[in-house]
Amino acid sequence: MNSDHVKKGMQQAPHRSLFNALGYTKEEMERPLVGIVSSYNEIVPGHMNLDKITQAVKMGVAMAGGTPVVFPAIAVCDGIAMGHTGMKYSLVTRELIADSTECMAKAHQFDALVMIPNCDKNVPGLLMAAARINVPTVFVSGGPMLAGHVQGKKRSLSSMFEAVGSYSAGTMTAEDVEEFENKVCPTCGSCSGMYTANSMNCLTEVLGMGLKGNGTIPAVYSERIKLAKHAGMQVMEMYRRNIRPRDIMTKEAILNALTVDMALGCSTNSMLHLPAIAHEIGMDFEIDFANGISEKTPNLCHLAPAGPTYMEDLNEAGGVYAVMNELNKKGLLYTDCMTVTGKTVGENIKNCVNLNPEVIRPIDNPYSQTGGLAVLTGNLAPDGGVVKRSAVCEEMMVHEGPARVFDCEEDAIAAIKGGKIVAGDVVVIRYEGPKGGPGMREMLNPTSAIAGMGLGSSVALITDGRFSGASRGASIGHISPEAAVGGPIALIEEGENQLEFYSTLMFRQGSVIDDGIFAVGLASGYDDALYLVEEIAKEVYEETGDLDIRSYIRKQERKEE
Repeated sequence: MNSDHVKKGMQQAPHRSLFNALGYTKEEMERPLVGIVSSYNEIVPGHMNLDKITQAVKMGVAMAGGTPVVFPAIAVCDGIAMGHTGMKYSLVTRELIADSTECMAKAHQFDALVMIPNCDKNVPGLLMAAARINVPTVFVSGGPMLAGHVQGKKRSLSSMFEAVGSYSAGTMTAEDVEEFENKVCPTCGSCSGMYTANSMNCLTEVLGMGLKGNGTIPAVYSERIKLAKHAGMQVMEMYRRNIRPRDIMTKEAILNALTVDMALGCSTNSMLHLPAIAHEIGMDFEIDFANGISEKTPNLCHLAPAGPTYMEDLNEAGGVYAVMNELNKKGLLYTDCMTVTGKTVGENIKNCVNLNPEVIRPIDNPYSQTGGLAVLTGNLAPDGGVVKRSAVCEEMMVHEGPARVFDCEEDAIAAIKGGKIVAGDVVVIRYEGPKGGPGMREMLNPTSAIAGMGLGSSVALITDGRFSGASRGASIGHISPEAAVGGPIALIEEGENQLEFYSTLMFRQGSVIDDGIFAVGLASGYDDALYLVEEIAKEVYEETGDLDIRSYIRKQERKEE
């Protein structure tokens, strides 16, 4: 046992005296020490119930012959941190969580771990830590919130943010907003749509690190307590069989996660977190993996904010395993991957049927033939950008308009709510990247304001920041390189000062080059290049076989010189 380093032998007598101070018995000291990483706090709605989950896990570990030992992990509520300086501190907590958990586990020589996260950065942070520490580990999360009900319709946190925009537009009264305020978040749990927290919790099942239902069983269901007890018991089985995170989180498991991400229509933040998890297992995760997988993976779910269904609906329809079973009908998954159940992915999903084809579309009747996320490249984003394509309305699949440029989120929100943004505009928010922010803030406030103002089907937004999973619309984030390091997005000028500028954002399916997915922004102020995008794209593809439009334009300019 790892824990023998702090329990056995004469040299460890001082260590045992400290365990004695903690009240541990000789019988407990003879058992494996299982660290229970609890993210419980009283400020995050998705974490306020984790004390009960923790107690259930402890009971499961003890019943199965282990000695449970609880220690904490921090957690930030992105909703409460949104729209002010607090959001600069959110993304970096992922590393703090990973680092501090690694420190605690290594310092105290735990034999196994049960991770209890729920909201945005805790799940990837603890997955990263699990890969580093590599002792038998099971994940059990706090579970999703139930959807709210307002005026006979299911609602969620994204509805609340959009209600503020509607109030600014004069289409909702203060009383209407207050009703939303009191009803959209009715229970504890991670917010009820397919936002970042629920995206990552669902992917724990796909990666093989969580038991069935970990991503979808609502926080307030007693089934969640049972799941926690089983997680505690199962980690002891993993300990006995010596099944470790790096046996489970392989390259194939990461690719499975990206595939199911496409089918579910997960948050764009998964394109930040999956590469970070992959890095911890020694996998070089290229961002263009996303498009290769998207091209062959149908989008089967339109959960909020993309559609009218919620996590509770996905749970009732059969959950993540049912989605995986649909995908497996076309052989889209690596089914030999090991999981925390001690069985393979194929064995786990074999008998999991789709109970509601309105929530989980059958594989032969998807929302689209391609996945929910797309990585876009072009001369505004030479190193890429990300869009949640499944949450973009059809009218915005091709958009052209003048740039409305803002050097921080606050200025953009003031312009949107002040009525200065009109149909057809392209809002550009820059200097909000990892260095420029700093901290790469989420842009839920501006995207929700655009939607709430009734401009969701006529205004696009691009940023070197990122988006909440609750954002919807033609919102392209992660523009790289960011403005602060000299990326081309820094060169865009306000439309009225440079009338020739148009930002053309394209992620159309089935009509442009072999289902090609790309984005191009062209400005007379950027290498004096101004062409019609479709003409360029066709010409580039015919001549080079790829969509590296930026390089092609420069090559043409050199020829002209």
